[in-house]
Amino acid sequence: MAKLRVHNIEPSTGTDVAFGTTGDTIAVSSDSLKLNTWKDSGGNTLFQSDGAGTLSNVNSTFSGAGPKLILSQTADASSSLSFTSDIDSTYDKYMFVFTNISTSGDNVMFSFQVNASGETGYNEAMTTTTFVARHYENDTTANLEYDTGPDQANGTSYQAIMTSIGNEADESASGILYLFAPASTTFVKNFYSTTSNLTYHPAEFNLFVSGYINTTSAITAIDFKPHLGTFDGKITMYGIS
Repeated sequence: MAKLRVHNIEPSTGTDVAFGTTGDTIAVSSDSLKLNTWKDSGGNTLFQSDGAGTLSNVNSTFSGAGPKLILSQTADASSSLSFTSDIDSTYDKYMFVFTNISTSGDNVMFSFQVNASGETGYNEAMTTTTFVARHYENDTTANLEYDTGPDQANGTSYQAIMTSIGNEADESASGILYLFAPASTTFVKNFYSTTSNLTYHPAEFNLFVSGYINTTSAITAIDFKPHLGTFDGKITMYGIS
């Protein structure tokens, strides 16, 4: 079998080098094929690397319809944490994941509000409903009930999605908030959340909150904060097609 040994292969014209013709099978006897951009026969990019081991572009047919990481932020004694970009029509649903939210204060509510396009102040009107499942460590209380405390009726306050967070070393809260079609200019914006936290009692609170943001304008920013003091923890935003 003949061998071709060269350091570089360059096209005689243009920028493309053709190995074989359409329908041919090309065998590469190597474990090191180094390419930054991989395309199919139609010239469509399947994936692209930045040359440093990070994929900078992946064809959507590979990524599927699951959650796509957009941005992760970590609070460190922060009074609030905002996401002010990339909330648009790219995705049908946005998911915010809270990991180990701990607060400087005791018996703290953790809440969110949004801005419609062109607005500031995080004070959009919401109508919401809340119910909570509780179980105390000493077993004195174990119930499931509608909780009127965090509810709003077209109110403009921050909406609580976690309540009674304690400030002991082992007390924190985690959960998920879903925001639907924030870029819609036809419908109000539905959302719901479910969270789990070790409260100051101490007790397990499983809080369920849902509602709608009463605007047909696009929602472009969201802010999270405790009702007093500061907080630590991670909030990650994903897009879901």
